[in-house]
Amino acid sequence: MYAVIATGGKQYRVSPGDVIRVEKFTHDDGSELVFDALMVGGGEDVAKVGTPTVEGAKVKGTVRRNGKHAKVWSFKKWSGPWKRIRGHRQQFTEIEITKIEA
Repeated sequence: MYAVIATGGKQYRVSPGDVIRVEKFTHDDGSELVFDALMVGGGEDVAKVGTPTVEGAKVKGTVRRNGKHAKVWSFKKWSGPWKRIRGHRQQFTEIEITKIEA
């Protein structure tokens, strides 16, 4: 069974046991999260598509950890001796999907 959830402006196709990295949440490690499902499929029935969510369908997960991605460097050079180097590390929350209720 699989489901499609939306968080952080993105959509993710998940199954029980999957680990996904999403935009930063303020939840602590080990806390439970519940998402509404946009679509549920893979069971005996045909896939159910919600408008915008499937009624009664929930996706449960636990926060594994909060962290930062690898640093991305930005380099700009103009004519002459001028240049600029900047770095950015995007924060993320790693979630393990535990259960899909449809």
